[in-house]
Amino acid sequence: MNILSLGIIRGLIAQIIGTITGMALVMLIRMAMGLEPLLEILPRDEPVLVVGALFGVIGFMIGVGALSDWWKWTRGTEAPEHHGHDPRGWKRYFGVSYDHKVIGIQYGITSVVLLATAGLFALIFRAELARSGMQFLPITMYNSLIGLHGIVMIAAILLGVGGMSNYLVPLMIGASDMAFPRLNAFAYWINVPGSILVLSSMLLNGFESGWTGYPPLSARTFPGVQMFFLGVYIIGLSSILGSLNIIVTTVRMRAPGMTMFRIPIFVWAAFATSLIGFTATQLIGLSFQMVMFERLFGMGFFNADKGGNAILFQHLFWFYSHPAVYVFILPGLGVISELLPVFVRKPLFGYRWIAMSSMAIALVGFLVWAHHMFTSGMEEYLRVPFMYTTMLVAVPTGVKFFSWVGTLWGGKIEFPTPMLFVLGGIVVFLFGGLTGPPNGTVSTDLHLHDSYFIVGHFHNTMFGGFVYPFFAAIYYWYPKITGRRMNETLGKIHFWLMTPSFWVMTFGMFWVGLLGMRRRIADYDPAQGFDDAHLVATIAAFLIGLSVLIFLFNLVHSARYGEVATENVWRSRSPEWQLPSPAPELNYVGRHLTVTGEPYDYGLPGSTYVSLDGPIPEAKPMGPRLGPAGAGD
Repeated sequence: MNILSLGIIRGLIAQIIGTITGMALVMLIRMAMGLEPLLEILPRDEPVLVVGALFGVIGFMIGVGALSDWWKWTRGTEAPEHHGHDPRGWKRYFGVSYDHKVIGIQYGITSVVLLATAGLFALIFRAELARSGMQFLPITMYNSLIGLHGIVMIAAILLGVGGMSNYLVPLMIGASDMAFPRLNAFAYWINVPGSILVLSSMLLNGFESGWTGYPPLSARTFPGVQMFFLGVYIIGLSSILGSLNIIVTTVRMRAPGMTMFRIPIFVWAAFATSLIGFTATQLIGLSFQMVMFERLFGMGFFNADKGGNAILFQHLFWFYSHPAVYVFILPGLGVISELLPVFVRKPLFGYRWIAMSSMAIALVGFLVWAHHMFTSGMEEYLRVPFMYTTMLVAVPTGVKFFSWVGTLWGGKIEFPTPMLFVLGGIVVFLFGGLTGPPNGTVSTDLHLHDSYFIVGHFHNTMFGGFVYPFFAAIYYWYPKITGRRMNETLGKIHFWLMTPSFWVMTFGMFWVGLLGMRRRIADYDPAQGFDDAHLVATIAAFLIGLSVLIFLFNLVHSARYGEVATENVWRSRSPEWQLPSPAPELNYVGRHLTVTGEPYDYGLPGSTYVSLDGPIPEAKPMGPRLGPAGAGD
C-alpha cells in the first residue's frame, strides 16, 4: 500500500511543509528589514511561530484534500458528485469523504483518541497528587498537564457531540445526507491540525494559565500558550460550521410527515446544541484572539497599565463557556431520552416538554455566565440577578428528570449495556446537578469557588451529561455502524468497574474541597490531612482508566469478531433502525420514507411511526461473518 494514498498522511506532511514555509517567510521578511539576525529569532519570536502555525493549518487542509472541490470551482472546473469519489474500505476513514456517516465515525474515533489522551494527562498529574511533596513532575509541567487535560477533554467532547450529531441526525429525519456535505468534511478535518496545535504547546514549554487562559498570566506565560489559543480558535471554527449544517439539515431536510414535534428527541437536542454553538462560539474565539493580539502586537485589551480590564476577558470567555456546558450535555441528555423508551418498552413521558426543555436550556444558558465571576471583583449589583438566573436553569433540567422517572415508572425494564450507562448517567448527572446550586449561590460560592469541590461538581456534570451517554450511544448504535454487536460481558465489566471508581474519585474531590483544598495546585501541606483522600482518588482514577482500556479493546475487537446484527437489534421505532445495518451509502435513496405516527408510542397496539417503501439493500457487516444475520434480536 502506498502510504501517500491516505489523505491524513498527505495532510500531515503538508502541515509540516506549510509550517516551515510560514516561519521562513516571516524570518526572511524580518531579515530583509534588518530587524534581527536569523539565528536570534527562534524560539522566542511568537510572530514567527503563529504565522508558521497558520500556514501549517492551511497546508494540512490542502494536503488532505478538504479544499479540492472548491478550488476546482474557482477555476471553472466541475467538481464530482459528493459521493462519487470516496475510496472503499477502511481507507475512506483516513481521507476526505462527504458521506455524513463516514464523517460521523471520523468525529467519533477522533473524540475517543482525544478522550484517552486527556485521560492519560489526568492520570499523570493524579499520580503526582497521590502524596504530598513533588515526586516526579516539575511545577511548570504539572500546570501544563492540568491545562491540557481540561482543554483536550473539552475538544474531545465537542468532537464526540459532532460524531453523534453527524451520524444520526440525517438518518433520524429521513435525509440522504447533511445539507452541506463539503462544508461538513471541512468542519471535521480542520479539527485535526487544531488539535495538533493544542498538543504542540508542550514543545514550547507548555502554558501555566489553565484551560481558561485568564490574563494577565496568559499574556505573560510561555509561547506555548499561543498554540493553545490558536488551536482552540480553529476547533471553535469547526464547531460553528458544524452547527450551521445541523440547523439547516434539521429545518430543511425532514421526511414527509415529520413535523418538528414528530422528530426523534435526539434531533431536538442536537438542534438546541447547534443554536448555542452557532451563536456563542465566536465569543471564546474573540477572547483568545484578543490575548493573542496583546502578546503579538502589544495591544492592551486586558492590561490595566494601557487602560484595559482583565475582567472583560472573563465576561467574553464565560459568555461562551457556560452555554458550552450545555453544548456538552444536551446531546447526552438527548441520548438518555432516546434510549429510555426503547429499553422500558413504553412511551416517552412528556415528549413535548422534553423537546421544549432543550430549547429552554439553550436560551437560559446565555443568562448564567457571571456566576463564574462572583469572586472576580465584578459589580456587586450583578451578583443577585445572576444567582437567580443560575437557579432558573435547573427548571428545564428538572423537567427532563421528571420525564425520565415517569418513563421508567411501570415499565418492563431491560438492562443491556446501553441501558446501564443510561441509568448511570442519570444518577451521576443528578448528583452533578445537586452540587451545582451551592456554586451558583453567592454566599456559598465565595467559599467553594476554586476549590476541589468545583472539580468534583464539574466531573459529575460532564460524566453524567456526556461521558456515560456517549458510552451508551456507542454500545447502542454500534450495530447500526458496523453490523455487529459489542461484547455484552466486556461492556458490563466496563460499566461496573468504572462506576464505583468514579464515585470514589469524585467523593474524594468533594471531601478535600470542603476541607479547603484549592484546585490546579501541584502540592499541599501534609499537615492538612489530604494524603489519604488523594491516594484513594488516584487509585480510583487508574481503575477508570483500566475500564476505558477494556472498552477500547471491545470497540476494536467487536468490529471484526462481534456477533452479527444486521437487523433492528433493539426493536426500535426510530427511522435509522428501519434500514439494514450498516446503513446503505445514501441512506434512503430509492426508498420512500413517510412519517405516519408518533415516535415513542412503544407498547401501544397498532401504533406505527414510519413507513418505508422500496427495495431493501443487502446488509454487509464489517469483518468475517460469525453468525446469522439479525442475531441478537
